Amino acid sequence: MHFLYIIYSSSVNKFYVGETDEMDKRLLKHNKHLYEGSFTKIAEDWKVILLFECISKDQAVRLEKFIKRMKSKVFIEKAIANPEILADIILKNNF
Repeated sequence: MHFLYIIYSSSVNKFYVGETDEMDKRLLKHNKHLYEGSFTKIAEDWKVILLFECISKDQAVRLEKFIKRMKSKVFIEKAIANPEILADIILKNNF
């Protein structure tokens, strides 16, 4: 099982999008700044806002890249409010 995730830091009012198969470990690593040069080093209060199940790592990575290319906080907020948007993107783009 693989997941696309969106985490949020209230201290910096930012979202981060990633993919993983172990969300608990991944979140801990973000909050402990264990990823060299990572965007998430700007805060220590990341919380999981959305965990979206994908059928494979490849699908999760493709969806992650799609969202990051959007460069849109508004789009991320819409996906959080309605995760079906992500399922539609997968279908339309054959991920």
